[in-house]
Amino acid sequence: MRAWRAYIVGSQMLEYRLHRDLAESHDLALADYEILVRLSEEPDHRMRMSQLASTVASSKSRVSHQIARMEAAGLVERTECPSDGRGVFAHLTRKGWELLQTAAPTHVDGVRKNLIDLLDPEERAVLARIFERVIGHLRGSGC
Repeated sequence: MRAWRAYIVGSQMLEYRLHRDLAESHDLALADYEILVRLSEEPDHRMRMSQLASTVASSKSRVSHQIARMEAAGLVERTECPSDGRGVFAHLTRKGWELLQTAAPTHVDGVRKNLIDLLDPEERAVLARIFERVIGHLRGSGC
């Protein structure tokens, strides 16, 4: 119970702090930042919407609404998949790329200061193994 409660409270506090830092410094939500990061890591800075939803562990519907909001802000655009008329890509725009470049140092600093630097190398390795196992288990069970 101690581990569970510490995880719940600690992860929520960390997420809140990282979100607040991005919102105050860059007018950017943490969830939107994660979308920008995922797209920036892909060839041509684009990804199928269904894959993007899976990558950020969200529903297709939620990501679709999020992308619509980000598209209105000029951060991403949607394009049809040329090989599959049903498929839709989310594509990082120049404005989205520039915002990501500006916001990334704030996010990295927050993650380091509020998590990574608090752990020794062995603890970081254990934390990574734990959550890789949890992710594997939940993805294997259809989540």
